[in-house]
Amino acid sequence: MRFLGNIEAKIDAKGRAFLPATFRKVLQASGQETLVLRRDVFQRCLVLYPESVWNERMDMLKQKLNQWNAQHQQMLRQFVAEAEVVSLDGNGRFLISRRLQKASDIEQAIRFIGMDDTIEIWSEETISQALKTEEDFGAELEKIMNIEF
Repeated sequence: MRFLGNIEAKIDAKGRAFLPATFRKVLQASGQETLVLRRDVFQRCLVLYPESVWNERMDMLKQKLNQWNAQHQQMLRQFVAEAEVVSLDGNGRFLISRRLQKASDIEQAIRFIGMDDTIEIWSEETISQALKTEEDFGAELEKIMNIEF
């Protein structure tokens, strides 16, 4: 399952957003109905996980953590506590809670970004600040890809 695209959208007064049709098709083709939404660990955006991807990430995280270590338990608790199960209504909309809207600076204009097996949801203002200029992006990508083998 691969999500690709950079799609502008808006949320309504109740906090509902239409999941772009291209992303809905990917979900339907893979038989995914349940989604998990949480704030990103590193950026001020939200990440929408298909349930199978969320379960893989949780399994990976739990393998790294010791349930008998208080610090590890706190990390797991915080990671899970910020997650919300969401589902699409008959029109392809889902609800972004006020708590998650606030945590990601989302007001009305949003941008969906396909990130391979997840979908990021950004405030229109925040994404414009987070992306590099074309020159900086090109230079950094060149640096990464010019690794000697």
